[in-house]
Amino acid sequence: MSQFYDLGDRTLWNPSHGVSLLFTAQIAAHETEVGISSGIGPMEADECRIDPVAFAAFAGALLTWRSRSPHPVRAALSDGFLAMVLALAERGGIEVEWPHATATEAGWGAEIRQKARELHRHLAA
Repeated sequence: MSQFYDLGDRTLWNPSHGVSLLFTAQIAAHETEVGISSGIGPMEADECRIDPVAFAAFAGALLTWRSRSPHPVRAALSDGFLAMVLALAERGGIEVEWPHATATEAGWGAEIRQKARELHRHLAA
């Protein structure tokens, strides 16, 4: 069984149920950390809708949150999720604003962009 993450009439991602549960748990944890909604609606009948404006704001807030701490444990726990968010944004044509120019040039920013590109290739839709 799989679940669908849709933007308008387009499916951005169709993961297995187990992967989707892990992702939604990560969404909830990171929404709490950054203090805003992800823009990913509730899963109903194995489908959820993504609000592109809210999702862009969430991704930007995650980048800002991440840029404020180089803590290695925070990085280990959050960078994979952040890369997945960026991959979904790219797949949906959602422009994400990075917090400042140095973040995109910093090692962690470049690493997350690379990981997002790798994940993008694995998003089944």
